[in-house]
Amino acid sequence: MKAVICTKYGSPDVLKMVEVEKPAPGPAEVLVRVHASAVTTADTMMRSGTPVFARLFLGLKRPKNPLMGTGFAGVVEAVGADVTGFRLGDRVFGETGMNFAANADFVVMPEMGVIARMPDGLSFEQAAPLTDGALTSLNFLRSVGGLRSGQRVLINGASGGLGTAAVQIARAIGADVTGVSSGRNTELVLSLGADRVVDYTQEDFTASVDRYDVIYDAIGKSSFSDTRAALKEGGIYMSPVLSLGLLLRMIVTSKSRGRKARFSATGFLPAPDLRALLQDVVDLIKQGKLVTVLDRTYPLDETREAHRYVETGRKRGNVIVKPALAVTA
Repeated sequence: MKAVICTKYGSPDVLKMVEVEKPAPGPAEVLVRVHASAVTTADTMMRSGTPVFARLFLGLKRPKNPLMGTGFAGVVEAVGADVTGFRLGDRVFGETGMNFAANADFVVMPEMGVIARMPDGLSFEQAAPLTDGALTSLNFLRSVGGLRSGQRVLINGASGGLGTAAVQIARAIGADVTGVSSGRNTELVLSLGADRVVDYTQEDFTASVDRYDVIYDAIGKSSFSDTRAALKEGGIYMSPVLSLGLLLRMIVTSKSRGRKARFSATGFLPAPDLRALLQDVVDLIKQGKLVTVLDRTYPLDETREAHRYVETGRKRGNVIVKPALAVTA
C-alpha cells in the first residue's frame, strides 16, 4: 500500500510517498481503508521537529515513527476475531495519536481506540479532520477553560481548522464569541456564529478595552503576557500550541487566584476520555451545531504541497489528502 513517511526533520521536501506492507488487524483491531485524512498545523510541526523540545517525544535526531498523519475517515475492511463493535463496511473516523500512519491507503485501529462510526450525511472529507479541530477545541473550551453560557470568549485564529470548530462550539455552549482573523475571513467567521470579528490586520485585540473570561489562541501566535490585560480578573489564557513561555506561565500562574495560563495535550488523554469527547462531537453534528469547514483537498501523492499550503497560515478551515484507492473507489 502507499503511505507518506518522514525519515528526518525538515521542510515539506523531506516527505516521501512509499510502498509499505499493508497492515493486518490483530484480534482486537479493525483495518480501515482510508478515504480521507487530514493535514494539520500539528502535522507540519511534527514534520519539522518544532518546537525542539517536542523531539523528546517524537525522536531526538529523527522521527521514531516515520509514518505521517493522525486524523482519518474511511471504511472498515477487516475486523479481528475479538471485535464486536464494528462490522465490515462501517463508515468510521478517528485519530491514530502517536501511532500516526493516517496518511496512507489503510490504517489499523484498536477497537477501543479513538474511533467511531460516522454520522449520517457526513462525507469522508468532513469527518477526517474532526479529531483535530473539533475534538481539541471542545476539550479546551469545555474542560481546560471551563467556558460557560454567558461568558465572553475570544478565539484567535478563528478561520483555521481549530478556530472554525471553536467558534461553533463556543456558540453552542452559549458564550459571547469574538473571533480574530484576517478581514477576508470575516464573513466566514460570522456565519459560524461569532458575535463579532476582529481583523488582526487592522486592530490589535490585546490593546482593546474589551475583556474576556477566556482567550483561546488556536494558532499560538500570542502569549499570556501579550493578552493578560485583555483577560478579566480570574480569566484564562490557553493555547494548544505549547511553547516554553506558555509552560513557564502555567507553572507561575497555577497557584494564583488571578489570571491563568493553561495548556492540554489533548491527544495524550486516555482513550476512554477521547472517545467520550468524540461522541460529544458527533452529538453536536447531529444537532446541526457543528459543521466542518473545508479548504483544499489534495491527492495523497501531493502531501508535500498540502504541508506547504498549511504552513502559509492562510488556510480557511481544514486541508485533506485522499489516497488514490479512495478516489477511484
